[in-house]
Formats: sequence, structure tokens, C-alpha cells
Amino acid sequence: METGVQRGRGQSRKFSLTETQLNFSGEPYSVSVLKVGYCLPRNDGTFSADGTITLVTGLRVILVDTGGPWDRDFLLSSLKERGLEPRDVNVVVGTHGHSDHIGNLSLFPAALMIVGFDVSEGDTYLPNKLAEGQAYSIDEYVSVVPTPGHTGQDVSVQVKKTSAGTVLVAGDLFERCLDEDTWRDLSMNTAVQEVNRREALHTADVIIPGHGLPFRVHRNR
Repeated sequence: METGVQRGRGQSRKFSLTETQLNFSGEPYSVSVLKVGYCLPRNDGTFSADGTITLVTGLRVILVDTGGPWDRDFLLSSLKERGLEPRDVNVVVGTHGHSDHIGNLSLFPAALMIVGFDVSEGDTYLPNKLAEGQAYSIDEYVSVVPTPGHTGQDVSVQVKKTSAGTVLVAGDLFERCLDEDTWRDLSMNTAVQEVNRREALHTADVIIPGHGLPFRVHRNR
């Protein structure tokens, strides 16, 4: 599947990956999608949704979005399959404050916690400049990037030097690969989100959206 997104710097095309393409090895970090998120409308006007859960492993263990509270057992078993306990997770990032993305923060009390523009260790909140548009660096390979629009304090996690290039774990900056017909309805600020979506398409090689399969970005320069 593909779609074109026009930008002044050139054209970007998005290609959805498959259920077998959820792991991106790398040195020093690899990225694995533990659970692919979804958002499904129902006949009564409601919808069911759960956020994508992503694990970044390497110099540190970084969990990006924890799913909803109903994902607790799934998350614990997924970590255990990889030889990890909650205490082994060094950093937890909640891309924004919706319950289907941060429902299991309490499993990781010892981790550095980044939720939206808040950075904390335990009950101590650390200074940062996310609200001023500056990234928060984990190290030279991983950074938390402010990408508001869906909410006022969305962030994404950028991981460099994977086998697929730069991977962006984007939360709900993108709902899914082909979301042009829906993302604006869920956005608090469409103009800001549009700018951040275009920037993501310019800088990332693979994007992991909040409610769908990862997709690859091809750019015509």
C-alpha cells in the first residue's frame, strides 16, 4: 500500500509493512513492536482502541507506550519472553496522556519517566526544553522529540542507526499508514500536527504509528 504526501522539499511515499516486519535490528539499538495498536469504529458510534507498544533495546532498555491497563499481563509476558523484568526497563516514554498509551506506568517505578513534556525520576521532575520545541536526548542515538498536535504535549522517540535507518516511534502523530481520512478528526491542533507529520516524513525511514502497522518512508529528493 502506498500514498503520496507532498512537501516543498520533495515527495514522500508511505509503504505499510506487515505483521512479520515488526523488528528492526541495529547497533547499538534495536526496535521491536510488541503489540500493534488498533482503532476500530463500532456501529453504536463508539470505537475500541489500544496503543502500539514498542521496545527499544541496546545500551538502555526503553519502553515506548505501555498500552492500556488491560494490557498489563500481555506486557509483562512480552517482556519476560525477552528475558526482561519491569526493573530492567531504564526509560519509559508515554507519547501522550491517553489511557490506551500510558495505562501501565505503575509497573515501572524505578524507570526514568517521560510522559508528554514531563520528565521525572520518582517524584522528582527534571528540567527539559520539550515545551520549547527542543528534543530531550537519551544519548547520541535515541532522543525524545516534541511532536504536538494530536494533544498539546505529544512526543515521539527517534532511534538512529537501525538496520532500517532512522526509526520514529510516533505515537498518535500518525494513526496508521493510511490515515489521511481520520487523523484530523482526532487532532487538537491540525496545523501544528501537519507540520510535525511532514517533518517526520522528511527525517524518518520507518515510522511506528499509534494504531497500526509500521510503515516505510521513501523520499524523492
